[in-house]
Amino acid sequence: MINETMAQVAANNSAIREMFEEGNRLRTLYGADKVFDFSLGNPYFPPPESVKTAVTEILETMDPNTVHGYMANDGFPAVRQTVAEYINERFGDALSGDNIIMTVGAAGGLNITLKALLNPGDEVLVSAPFFLEYGHYVRNFGGVLVPVPAKEEDGFMPDIEGIRRAVTSKTKAFIINNPNNPTGVIYPAAVIERLAAVLEEKQKEYGTSIYLLSDEPYRELAFDGAEVPYLPKYYRNTIVGYSWSKSLSLPGERIGYLSIPDRVDDYELLRGAVSVSGRVLGFVNAPSLMQLVVQRCIMESCDIAAYDTNRKLLYEGLSKLGYTCAKPEGTFYLWLKSPIPDEKEFVTEAKKYNILLVPGTSFQCPGYVRVAYCVSPKTIKGSMDGFAKLAQTYGLK
Repeated sequence: MINETMAQVAANNSAIREMFEEGNRLRTLYGADKVFDFSLGNPYFPPPESVKTAVTEILETMDPNTVHGYMANDGFPAVRQTVAEYINERFGDALSGDNIIMTVGAAGGLNITLKALLNPGDEVLVSAPFFLEYGHYVRNFGGVLVPVPAKEEDGFMPDIEGIRRAVTSKTKAFIINNPNNPTGVIYPAAVIERLAAVLEEKQKEYGTSIYLLSDEPYRELAFDGAEVPYLPKYYRNTIVGYSWSKSLSLPGERIGYLSIPDRVDDYELLRGAVSVSGRVLGFVNAPSLMQLVVQRCIMESCDIAAYDTNRKLLYEGLSKLGYTCAKPEGTFYLWLKSPIPDEKEFVTEAKKYNILLVPGTSFQCPGYVRVAYCVSPKTIKGSMDGFAKLAQTYGLK
């Protein structure tokens, strides 16, 4: 018999991946242009041309033993220094390359951090709705995920008083995802300040260290001039995990970094434990070629304007049909209120029109669905007829 926990995880496969596989099946039956798959956050828009140029130049000019070989577990020193200098210039911090660890995406970064932090029974708080894989990451290392429902009436902002009540002597970390997947909400500085004050208060009350783990794959996807706060400015015990999956449209390349400032509690011990965690978990090091690529493309980003166009196209189209949804401030997700209480039934009905959505229950927030608009504009336009028929089914407008 295999591991019981993993047997259960396999039996309850991610709803996102399940919808993605369903999309593949429907495309085989009806053709790609007849299927409107809004399930997976897989960018449609290509990387900047500079990425292709960087790959070509690296492969043609650099020593293959360097490009494809091992390096220190933390990554190439020059790459880490470039990342640190970029952060310092952009956010006014004072990091060195020693504060940076190159990681196998943001997910890899979170996992090696949690591996270094958690003892069995330690608690990790998160505001719900949240990215569903957080629960797996925390349980990987014997931790307990403690969701605190966000305030729906306040645009799904974190419930600061609820968080205060949820913190215990066992609380080791709080995971924050800003901009947020799945809601598209950006938590402003005022909210971050209140959250930081609560965590500081609770650290003093219990005499413990509570780390704020900032998961930032969507940092660059912010619209209408919205600003995404730099969390280390507000809370000393902040560790930032970043990924170029979305900002450079490289989700399959699995490249990111961790930023661990000297000022965090137990820095030397924590820094060493995070570093060795990657080797213990078998990551060894972040992909060597992609480290060198992002070093050269540190100032680049994908076509943010294209996502903004999609955002407006989807939001305006659904609103005209009578759906209730908040206009996303960031990410490439729209959080749509189901026209019926059971959003899973709504998702099933949508499949009749080859529209694939992800139920909010997967993010611990029933009654809503997530719509990923990192797709071709043709997909959004083509889906509107099906969305219109769905709206008629539920008597919208």
